[in-house]
Amino acid sequence: MNTDATGWKVIHTYSRAQAIADGFLHDVSELAREAGFRHPVAIAEHAWAAAVAWDEDGKHGQSITGRTWDVLTMAMLAARMNRR
Repeated sequence: MNTDATGWKVIHTYSRAQAIADGFLHDVSELAREAGFRHPVAIAEHAWAAAVAWDEDGKHGQSITGRTWDVLTMAMLAARMNRR
């Protein structure tokens, strides 16, 4: 059995790639890079469902890309406001 850097025994791991493949994370890294993020970004499924998912893509002036951009913009603003 493996141990982590603190000496704890690792009994299970679940990678970012596995979570994306399983649909628990939505990879938005490409759009996030355009928004100014320097690192890969993924949105958890529950947050995606609450803030990004839109059944009527393209209708009512809404799109998945536009809603994702809105979430990323707000996240970037929050990150900038909380710099130390």
